[in-house]
Amino acid sequence: MMLELLVNGRRLREPVEPHVTLLRFLRDQAGASEVKYGCGEGVCGACTVFLDAVAVNACSVLAVQAEGAHVETVSAFGDVASLHPLQQELIERGAVQCGFCTPGVVLGSIEAVRLGLAGDRMTIRRSLAGNLCRCTGYGKIVEAVEAYRDREGAA
Repeated sequence: MMLELLVNGRRLREPVEPHVTLLRFLRDQAGASEVKYGCGEGVCGACTVFLDAVAVNACSVLAVQAEGAHVETVSAFGDVASLHPLQQELIERGAVQCGFCTPGVVLGSIEAVRLGLAGDRMTIRRSLAGNLCRCTGYGKIVEAVEAYRDREGAA
């Protein structure tokens, strides 16, 4: 079938097989290599994207389910020349190590702050439960999310 959607504001019209996940479509056909393949089971958060402004695991969504939708990857929120405030906070606190989980952590944390799910350290930790990080122990990530939350005035 022919799939039409927006990816980071860019309109795409691409053929796609009905069994292809949004993750595979984004990586293989849309060139969005920042969307990572982690577990393939919707558990690790490495493939998190916004689908019509809601965080989803792209490995658990069929591409055809995104018909007509707006998909945003972490690239929609900043790049090396112009970091998103949360990306800057993560860097300043040493919360980015290998970087594999970072796209999912960024998007999940932006959503948590936007939805008011980042009120205190425990709530932030719960909001990060869907993002597995093997490097940091989460302490510095939590600090970065707190700083971003306070910076955005969304406590």
